[in-house]
Amino acid sequence: MKTKTIRPSGFDSGEGPSLKAGGIRMRRVSILLVSAAIAAGVSCRRAPAPTPEVVALSAAALPGDPGDPAWQRAPEHAATLLPQDVVEPRLMKPSTKEVRVRALSNGSEIAFRLEWADGVANDLPGAGRFPDACAVQLPQKADVNAPDPQMGQQGRQVEIAYWRADWQATVNGRDDTIQALYPNATVDHYPFEARPLEPGSDAQRQMARRFAPADARGNRRGGLRESAVEDLVAEGPGTLSPAPTTTSRGRGVRTENGWAVVVTRRMPDGLAPRARTQVAFAVWEGSAHESGSRKMRTGWVGLSMREAP
Repeated sequence: MKTKTIRPSGFDSGEGPSLKAGGIRMRRVSILLVSAAIAAGVSCRRAPAPTPEVVALSAAALPGDPGDPAWQRAPEHAATLLPQDVVEPRLMKPSTKEVRVRALSNGSEIAFRLEWADGVANDLPGAGRFPDACAVQLPQKADVNAPDPQMGQQGRQVEIAYWRADWQATVNGRDDTIQALYPNATVDHYPFEARPLEPGSDAQRQMARRFAPADARGNRRGGLRESAVEDLVAEGPGTLSPAPTTTSRGRGVRTENGWAVVVTRRMPDGLAPRARTQVAFAVWEGSAHESGSRKMRTGWVGLSMREAP
C-alpha cells in the first residue's frame, strides 16, 4: 500500500524556494539600511551641531579677516534674532533670522566673527539711506548675572562695539565726496574753494568748516574714517553715547549671501579661562530701513572661554 503525503498548497508549486530567496533579499535590505544608518550617524558626528553658547577658543593670534581659515577651529553658535519691540521706536516686522557667531581669544583681546544673510548690500550714507550694521554688546565687568540685555541699566554699564557697512567702504578706499557718493551729481562751485582763498590758509579752513558742520562740531561719524568700528557705552535705553576712545577694531566683507564681520576688542574685566559672562548681538538691515533702536537683536547669550584642544 502506497502512502501519499499531502502538503499544504504552495510548497509543491515552487513558492517555497521563492519565499526563501525573498527572505535572503529582505535580510540584505535590512543590512544595507543598518549600514546606511550607521554611516549617517558618523556623518552627523563629523559636522558638530551649533553650540548652546558662544565659546571663545584660545588662540595665539587673532585673525582680522573673516575669511581666515583659523575661524574654522572655533565652535559656531547660531543666535536667533528677535525684533526690538520693547522701547520706541520699535521694530515690528522681523527681518534677519539669525547671526552665526564664532569667537577666539588671545588672553588680552577677544574677537568675534559674525555672519548673517542679507541679499542687498547697503553701504552708502545720506538722507533716506540706511547702512547695514552689526554690534557686539558685553557687560562692563564679566558677571554671570548680567545687567538688562536692552542696553544695560542704571549703574550697570554695558560696552558696545558697533560696525557699519558705509564706514567699511571708506576704510576700503571709497572717497567721501559728492562725486563718490552720487556719481551723477555735478558740482559747480564750493565757497571754500573760491580763488581769493589761498589753499591751506586759516581763512580757507574756516570757510570749509562752515560747510562741514559735523566736522566742525567734532562729530566722529562724519567724513573719512580710519576704522569701521565705534565703541559705545550705555546704562539703559536712551543713554547710548560714544566711549571716551575707540579701541575696538573690525572688518566686514560681503559673502555669497550676506555679510561676515570680525569685531576685536579688549577682554572685559574679570573674564578669564574659567569664568563665564554674557554677550549680546544686534544686526541692522539697511534695505528694511532699520536704524537706531529699530534692529534685530538677541537677548543675553552665554560666553565662556576654552583652551584649544
